[in-house]
Amino acid sequence: MDNIARSIIYAGVILVIIGVIWQFGGKYLPIGRLPGDIVINKPNFKFYFPLATSIILSIILSIVLWLISFLKK
Repeated sequence: MDNIARSIIYAGVILVIIGVIWQFGGKYLPIGRLPGDIVINKPNFKFYFPLATSIILSIILSIVLWLISFLKK
């Protein structure tokens, strides 16, 4: 159970850090408004698909998880 508790604590800390960056870093890091995000505006309809943002967040998350698994060895 010690490993599970430690993993949950790490996940919580990472989520808090991401939340703070998302909240206060929006002025400096345009997360969700990157070139490559698809936005279609029509009368009574708005479609938004954050393609570039999803790719960048996936790369960052992959690197972080790789570092965590590398450091545990």
